Amino acid sequence: MTTIKIYDTTLRDGSQAEDITFTVEDKIRIAHKLDENGFHYIEGGWPGSNPKDVDFFDKVKHSTFKQAKIVAFGSTRSPRKKADQDPNLNHLLRAGTEVVTIFGKSWDMHVKQALETDLDENLRMVAESIRFLKQRTSEVLFDAEHFFDGYKKNPEYAFKVIKEAERAGADWIVLCDTNGGSMPWEVHSIFETVAGEIKTKLGVHTHNDSELGVANALAAVKAGALQVQGTVNGYGERCGNCNLVSVVPNLKLKMGLDCLSDEHMKKLKALSSFVDELANRSHWNHQPFVGKSAFAHKGGVHVSAIRKNRETYEHIDPEKVGNQTRILVSDLSGKSNIVFKAQEFGLDIDSKDPKVQELLEQLKRAERLGFQYEGAEGSFELMMREGLGQREEHFEFVGFRVIVEKRREDEAPIAEATVKVKVNGVQEVTAAEGDGPVNALDKALRKALTRFYPELEEMSLYDYKVRILDERKGTSAKIRVLLESGDHNSKWGTVGVSEDIIEASWQALIDAILYKLGIASRHEKVTPGTPAP
Repeated sequence: MTTIKIYDTTLRDGSQAEDITFTVEDKIRIAHKLDENGFHYIEGGWPGSNPKDVDFFDKVKHSTFKQAKIVAFGSTRSPRKKADQDPNLNHLLRAGTEVVTIFGKSWDMHVKQALETDLDENLRMVAESIRFLKQRTSEVLFDAEHFFDGYKKNPEYAFKVIKEAERAGADWIVLCDTNGGSMPWEVHSIFETVAGEIKTKLGVHTHNDSELGVANALAAVKAGALQVQGTVNGYGERCGNCNLVSVVPNLKLKMGLDCLSDEHMKKLKALSSFVDELANRSHWNHQPFVGKSAFAHKGGVHVSAIRKNRETYEHIDPEKVGNQTRILVSDLSGKSNIVFKAQEFGLDIDSKDPKVQELLEQLKRAERLGFQYEGAEGSFELMMREGLGQREEHFEFVGFRVIVEKRREDEAPIAEATVKVKVNGVQEVTAAEGDGPVNALDKALRKALTRFYPELEEMSLYDYKVRILDERKGTSAKIRVLLESGDHNSKWGTVGVSEDIIEASWQALIDAILYKLGIASRHEKVTPGTPAP
């Protein structure tokens, strides 16, 4: 089986994205994670361009990697400079990596206008730089920048550039679609032509400006590329780079090519989320293969078919990339959705049980009122348990009051909430101040119940979203509140809907607490304790 080498440039090319910044510590952690996931090459940065990359290479020297090779990146020597006197090339050597990648111009327009030198000097720059590095480094890769555009404009000169790289002893020649404007059939045709003439191993480096970064990389592999360069989650300048998280499963599962092991494949989703986390970015739910929604099913017909054979609506087994099938519930749902979710919640229910139809009708009525359960499965489970007569009522609501007071123009408003609840016939009245009425209400409710249920102390509120459902009604419009809560084991979503934002928030808060108490009682057999004096 042909092995395709995976070359990651998240730490260099990926960090050039407009909204991506990594600390040196972030880069080292990501490098180790990439190594743990079986990647072959990890491009750490450009040591001659900034102090952060110099620091990275100094620190990474003391790290041990299982299989990945750390790569220092830079350019060919400057025009009219000798290779041994070029600061960039010497910075690459001082980085101390066993692999070095340099890029050079292969488009004549760039040579004349960007470098402001002549075509022959550019050829010498490529050849002399590679020879200089090969005498001092074990492996040298040459990235032929703008190769596809250069080939389309002046194929003879573009070909001369990579021929010089081959004669100089480059271990790899990587053809780059730097502007991301080539079409897959162009990439395939040009790559196939080059592969017929060049004996050196070939790789490909594509960008996503035409939404074709992955497609172009696969086209190049089909034409003979043995290495694919890209970034985790497609990070990169402008529209990003080829997304390795999509390329790898396509290579392995669709094209039958070896790149990562089966065990490493199962870590792709975790890798994608890990890098997003360090980049301080929300994970893209609809990302192919690894997104939360990549194998989510909502329509009743789809769910019915999925329960019989997952291949009906899933192009791969999601577990192969560390993902899983998810069944959503909405007004598009059928009985299959209800039964599937019941099984997911550990509820024993038969599809022929009349309660299934009742639950389905209840769901559709709720969604017509504005409730949404796709992001609020905690509320949906509570609704389902109530419909089946299995919902536990851990406390009785008596009432609440919220006061917002602003005392001075230059001071923030003060919010205070009072909550009354009963637990086993014992009434508890508590008050709390908070950063706004919802926060005050949350604090007061927790304060009242924690005396009876101390496990609520480990529960946290992670996210709070508000959506106006009918903007035409202005301030009288219905509002939907979605909460994400969690503890050290899991997270859950709950929902509330009302014309009053406080009431909608209260509904979601109550569900969040009831869900937590339900988890505790089912797994730990928790019962309300005696309140502390």
